[in-house]
Amino acid sequence: MSDPDAGGESAGGESHESPEVPPEAVLDELFATIESRKAELPEGSYTASLFTHEKGENAVLEKIGEESTETILAAKDDDLDELTYESADLVYHLLVLLAMKDLDLDDLREELRERF
Repeated sequence: MSDPDAGGESAGGESHESPEVPPEAVLDELFATIESRKAELPEGSYTASLFTHEKGENAVLEKIGEESTETILAAKDDDLDELTYESADLVYHLLVLLAMKDLDLDDLREELRERF
């Protein structure tokens, strides 16, 4: 991902791999890290900077718009690697927005469960 906290680095900027985290738990771990950055606001954390940005919530909303466009373009170009990459960026920023609004993955899961 293009954002330091969102990809091959942890949400604090330090690189690490989490092979012990099963794939089905990745979103939960990512969201927990986002919530931690929201509470602790560590210096140098991209995620923390989104919670304290001078534009406020608009900074995250702009990122969601940007990442949505990049995801659409990757899909249009049939670039599966780029589609995966941009989708991860989009999901990350969406999770930050949910945290800003004091929602969590359980709220999202419940909404999705009600739809099928």
